[in-house]
Amino acid sequence: MKTSLVVMAAGMGSRFGGLKQIAPVGINGEIILDFSVYDAAKTVFIIKKMIEKDFREAVGKRIERLCDVDYVFQETDALPEGYSFDGREKPWGTGHAVLCARSAVNTPFAVINADDFYGREAFSQIGKHLGAGGGTCMVGYKLGNTLTENGTVSRGVCEVEDGFLKGVCEHTALDKNSGIPLDATVSMNLWGFMPSIFDEIEAQFKSFLDNVTDVKKQEFYIPSVVDTMIKRDGEKVSVLPTNERWYGVTYKEDIDSVRAAVAEMQRSGMYEGI
Repeated sequence: MKTSLVVMAAGMGSRFGGLKQIAPVGINGEIILDFSVYDAAKTVFIIKKMIEKDFREAVGKRIERLCDVDYVFQETDALPEGYSFDGREKPWGTGHAVLCARSAVNTPFAVINADDFYGREAFSQIGKHLGAGGGTCMVGYKLGNTLTENGTVSRGVCEVEDGFLKGVCEHTALDKNSGIPLDATVSMNLWGFMPSIFDEIEAQFKSFLDNVTDVKKQEFYIPSVVDTMIKRDGEKVSVLPTNERWYGVTYKEDIDSVRAAVAEMQRSGMYEGI
């Protein structure tokens, strides 16, 4: 069964100070997304209209030689029929982002962040799971493998039982001294879904909008959608554990360590042909 890769790339990267999605990390100037789409059959990029030109030039042209590419736009006014809000300056969060991809996706699909390096084993696991019709899933990382020395991070800390996700709670300002065990399972927004998830996301997004109290700041997160499905409906969400180390450019200072790690992988022959 063919699967698609949905890439959330609408963020401008304020902490990084620019378009971190297009920062070169490979030995030949490759960006993180070159490695993320290495095995993808189709990639759908979720971006903001204002970065479309730069993104297509820096990313689209190079990714198109690896797989089919489509674009959708996450804008503040991309809302269900009958809803409108004034004063919102940034998109409504990761749940909203995935919903924006609805028109471009009709196969099982994986969801990732554009500026995170997930590791090839993680993609292999989720690809096999979705390709076999395995249903909703998440790749689970160890918290200690997802931290940076250059600041704090936000992670969805997961409760796992018998290989299934029982709950996920978003934590902010995490580092190695936060009190969360370093071997705790966390979500890095590497999710796997069937196309039917879009109906569920839309229904929950409408409920979120019906109850929003802070139009400027509140966000609608994809982990919250999954958490609701588990607790309300008993949804079975497989957790695919990985020992891969996350690499990302949350901060400018992260870039050197990412480049060193990626260079070692390229020298080992892991990503031939990029």
